[in-house]
Amino acid sequence: MTTEVTASATATAEDSTSRDAWEGFVTGPWTEDIDVRDFIQRNYTPYDGDASFLADATDKTLRLWDVLEKDYLSEERKVRILDVDTHTPADIDAFPAGYISEDDDVIVGLQTDSPLRRAMMPNGGWRMVETAIKEAGKEVDSEVKKIFTRYRKTHNDAVFDIYTPRIRAARSSHIITGLPDAYGRGRIIGDYRRVALYGVDLLIEEKQRAKDSVADKPFSEHWARFREEHSEQIKALKKLKAMAASYGYDISGPARNAHEAVQWTYFAYLASVKSQDGAAMSIGRLSGFLDIYFERDLRDGVIDETRAQELIDNIVMKLRITRFLRTIDYDQIFSGDPYWATWSDAGFGEDGRALVTKTSFRLLQTLRNLGPAPEPNITIFWDENLPKGYKEFCAAISIETSSIQYESDGQIREHWGDDAAIACCVSPMKVGKQMQFFGARVNAAKALLYAINGGRDEMSGKQVVQGYAPISGDAPLDFDEVWAKYEEMLDWVVGTYVEALNIIHYCHDRYAYESIEMALHDSEIVRTMGCGIAGLSIVADSLAAIKYAKVTPVRDETGLIVDYVTEGEFPTYGNDDDRADDIAATIVHTIMDKIRQIPMYRDAIPTQSVLTITSNVVYGKATGNFPSGHRAGTPFAPGANPENGIDTHGMVASMLSVGKLDYNDALDGISLTNTITPSGLGRTKDEQIENLVGILDAGFVPDDSCEMITQK
Repeated sequence: MTTEVTASATATAEDSTSRDAWEGFVTGPWTEDIDVRDFIQRNYTPYDGDASFLADATDKTLRLWDVLEKDYLSEERKVRILDVDTHTPADIDAFPAGYISEDDDVIVGLQTDSPLRRAMMPNGGWRMVETAIKEAGKEVDSEVKKIFTRYRKTHNDAVFDIYTPRIRAARSSHIITGLPDAYGRGRIIGDYRRVALYGVDLLIEEKQRAKDSVADKPFSEHWARFREEHSEQIKALKKLKAMAASYGYDISGPARNAHEAVQWTYFAYLASVKSQDGAAMSIGRLSGFLDIYFERDLRDGVIDETRAQELIDNIVMKLRITRFLRTIDYDQIFSGDPYWATWSDAGFGEDGRALVTKTSFRLLQTLRNLGPAPEPNITIFWDENLPKGYKEFCAAISIETSSIQYESDGQIREHWGDDAAIACCVSPMKVGKQMQFFGARVNAAKALLYAINGGRDEMSGKQVVQGYAPISGDAPLDFDEVWAKYEEMLDWVVGTYVEALNIIHYCHDRYAYESIEMALHDSEIVRTMGCGIAGLSIVADSLAAIKYAKVTPVRDETGLIVDYVTEGEFPTYGNDDDRADDIAATIVHTIMDKIRQIPMYRDAIPTQSVLTITSNVVYGKATGNFPSGHRAGTPFAPGANPENGIDTHGMVASMLSVGKLDYNDALDGISLTNTITPSGLGRTKDEQIENLVGILDAGFVPDDSCEMITQK
């Protein structure tokens, strides 16, 4: 493989084109300032046709994928972690160029020097790195350990230096779980398109100009941090250039064709996953942007459809082999080894045009050409008015692969604009203009049991929260009394939770700053604090049982309430019954209202998600019995889903229940996960597609919640 720096690394027809990089594009404000959205809106070509134009995978694509499967992926599945570099702390340019095979030259770049070899990222915390290395059967490099335990303070070290006793108690009892205090926080989407549209040199100039613009201002903590962070961003951009050069590419200027546009964009994303192991490392909203380059090259005869599909297949192939060094405990919290390289697509622009392009189809086609896969996490911004051909193709691919998630375009566009993307599963943000301080979630269900028991943990019996009186006596529980105590306990739980988040993100900015991702943002950005809750359906059903049935507590020999006897019928959340659904909506509103009252680090805007599509098993293990009948140690329902097996009125009823949650109380997203067998949608493929489209249209009605639905 050559490492000579050239404008392009392969001698293809499009590489030999010497035209100006922006030739043929409609100009506008994007040529004067960094404004990718303006470029897209002025230049993209909406597509309202069907999938008949698509191409199959090329022989080279299939050959590369076969090498990955036979030599790497199949071996990794046997051992969990295939390989780890234990000597090299990760960074953008820490590793030499790596390839899948000798003919891996379509879209190049690996996180390390070999496929599926994981890098250690000790800036987040040495303890997790050391544990993960040992769990992978490797030996720790003693010199690296010395550096990160004696000379270089980590994010994890700093957090635990500051944590208060109540935070440690809440963390140990699992009323707060999954906090990003020992790993990268993620939920930051760099605008990776900027590298392709403008080139790195211009981005460096813009960051230097922003830094210099405040040079004459008086000293303040904000002033010093602004200048230091911009210096780190500039260094990261220079490392990005060096990393690309190791693969034979000069990305100092803008991409001149479709191949370079895909490659430049991928290099930018690759730099982020080389240097950060965030809980979600989304790639953003690329299809409309890349399609502009494809359309120009197709019009000029530089490429054909087969080549266009090959480029998309190969960037997706690279996204599928992204890996981070994780511990077994981490995998249990997140139910596997996800990294949420979420690729958002479709929806509508603010001018009423659909943001569906031919590349929107090409992205879905990768699920046929390469087979089903959870990554990248393809996320469709759904609206009933999307082009018919695209809606039917989405439904067909969902039925075939169970690899697509859907979100409400109307809700996202209303709050976040038409150039938003999803970080992780349901968290929307304006690309390049907004980032999130990820906050995992608080166990809202366990908080109810704490309220009943006066702060004693129902599993361990320990007094975790001081100063709260338990429910006394053995009479049936009174709804008003329980609700009043729940609100009081939520003051403590939410206050402790947000205090932990403020500490975590203060330390993360100091010791594990995402310099390359933030280099691909505006200098002044919107920050949100992504709070979250787990166990919503359990709390709603339990409170409904207390209100509408007869619930008698059962105590152990110490007086701790450990179980409940529930007599009589009561309404349950998820069946379109306002009695239970209103309780659920009130819980979400109450918690969000308490969050809003607490000052946030860096004046972040507080938001909330109703999520837990992954950690519901871990939360369930740490939580006791409930008045609703939910048993101790059993998994929570995912996200905003009804309790497992409780929704008896069908899928549409559960969607309507979720739709009653106010999106303004959960702007970080509300998830509803549904499983549908294809045979349940109809007898023929056409019937199944038509019916799935109908379900999606019904699920995303105006003024509904921002939901996520996955098909199986």
